[in-house]
Amino acid sequence: MIRPLRQLASTPEVAGLQVLCPAKVNLYLRVLGRRADGYHDLLSVMQPLSLTDELTVSPTAPGIFLDCDQPDLPRGPGNLVWQAALEFQRATGRKVGVHIFLRKRIPVAAGLGGGSSDAAGALLALNTLAGEPLDAAALHSLAGELGADVPFFLGMGPAVARGTGTQLSPLTLPPYWYLLLNPGVRVSTRWVYESLDLKALKGYKILEEGDRDPEQPESWVHNDLESVTLKKYPQLAEMLATLDGLGARARGMSGSGPTLFGIFPSLEAARQAGRELRGSFQGWMALARGLTGQEADITGGEQTWMI
Repeated sequence: MIRPLRQLASTPEVAGLQVLCPAKVNLYLRVLGRRADGYHDLLSVMQPLSLTDELTVSPTAPGIFLDCDQPDLPRGPGNLVWQAALEFQRATGRKVGVHIFLRKRIPVAAGLGGGSSDAAGALLALNTLAGEPLDAAALHSLAGELGADVPFFLGMGPAVARGTGTQLSPLTLPPYWYLLLNPGVRVSTRWVYESLDLKALKGYKILEEGDRDPEQPESWVHNDLESVTLKKYPQLAEMLATLDGLGARARGMSGSGPTLFGIFPSLEAARQAGRELRGSFQGWMALARGLTGQEADITGGEQTWMI
């Protein structure tokens, strides 16, 4: 299922699309080994969130024009949205002009997939505006060239990712309530993967489909990358322990970090935990709902609560 694309109010001069670009969490992430090409084979369970960036994509004069409400983000080839537009033009042979405005809500370099989601949103919008010259398989292939997480964000619902992360199988998960915490430390994803002790990880059981009880996330939520990131930043391990004490049913780290999450039984329980943390935690904090893949369960950030 493709995420919502909202048609902008149009005039003879202006027409375009608004695209919601959700964050994600890795509820489960096992690193199975290093490939000959230097990448790693993974097994991951991901759920998109009601926390979203928003793209406004409009036809314009020839060229790729990118603006953002955060002045420190690049507006050219250093931005994955700009790269997505360029690769779309190359793949279709269409030198269409496009203006993209990016409104950021997802923290940058947080392990929440914001940049990958924005790139996927740009591909979907451009394909729609161009009359859908690329089918689903071609979009998936193009997204995979931009980044391993990008294909996941072409859809709306949870999925199991295999290989480098581009082999996706949809699955059913409840709309978990998440408390998200980001202390603002910078974590290099490349460094995390290079620092993994793959031999030590082979001792852990690999999650089978029958082992994943959606009603008991505490029995299977896991992330191999914590073995590196938490060792480097012990304050993150302390924060995870704090989430246990505040009633989280399960807790973990998304991607290579530094964003942590706690799963709570209700919005109010997550909100209360956030209130108790706010006195001692000075980083970025938000509440979000896990998306299930239903068209009605994403509404432009209206289901995200900042504390």
